[in-house]
Amino acid sequence: MTPPLALDIDGTLTTPDGTIDPRVFDVLPSWDAPVVLATGKSFPYPVTLCHYIGIPETVVAENGGVVLADEQVSYTGDREKAVAVAEEFESRGGDLGWGAADTTNRWRETEIAVHIDSDEELLRKVAAEYDMEVVDTGYAYHVKTPGVEKGVGLKEVADILGVDVESFVAVGDSENDVSTFHVAAESYAVANADDRACAAADVVLDEGYMDGTLSVLEEIADR
Repeated sequence: MTPPLALDIDGTLTTPDGTIDPRVFDVLPSWDAPVVLATGKSFPYPVTLCHYIGIPETVVAENGGVVLADEQVSYTGDREKAVAVAEEFESRGGDLGWGAADTTNRWRETEIAVHIDSDEELLRKVAAEYDMEVVDTGYAYHVKTPGVEKGVGLKEVADILGVDVESFVAVGDSENDVSTFHVAAESYAVANADDRACAAADVVLDEGYMDGTLSVLEEIADR
C-alpha cells in the first residue's frame, strides 16, 4: 500500500538554489495517498504550492502554527507575543532582515521569522525573556510559542483525515523536521540536512534536495 507523505519544502522539494524542483509536478499529483506539505513558511505558501501542483490543500504551515486539512483550518501559537519579541529585538539594534515590504512575515499568522544572517544570540535572549523559543530552519530563525511543532500539526492532520500518523513517511532537512520524524513511521533526512535532522532521521540519504526526496518516493511507491 502506498504510504501517506509528510514533506518539507525548502531544502527538500527544492533545488540547491532554492527554487521548486519541477519534478515535484510530475510525481506528487499521481501519489496514491495523502500528501502533506509541512513547512516553516507562512500559510499562503504551501497552500499555493498545493494549488499549482494539483493536489488537495493539506498543509502544516508556520512550523505547526497553522494546519489545513479537509477544508478545516486551525491555529496555535501566540503571534502577539512573537511580534513583541520582534519589536524588542529591533529596539535593541536587531534587524529582521527582510526589508520594508517584509513579504516573509506579511501573511504569517502565528509566529515571526527573522533572517538567518541576523543576530541570533540577541534574538534568542529576547525570545527567552518573553517565554518564546527560536527554531533554526537553515533559512530563517522562527520565533514561536513553545510546543508548537510540525509533528503536532501532522498528528492533527492525520486525525482529520482518519489516517494513522504512524503510517506516514516523512522527508526533511532541518531542526524543525525533527518532531515530524518522531511521529512518522519512517523518516528520511536529505543529504543537505542539518545535524539535528540527521540525528533524528531513520535514514540519512546520500543525495540532497529533491534528488534525495525523489529517491525515497521511487523506493516506496511500489510497496
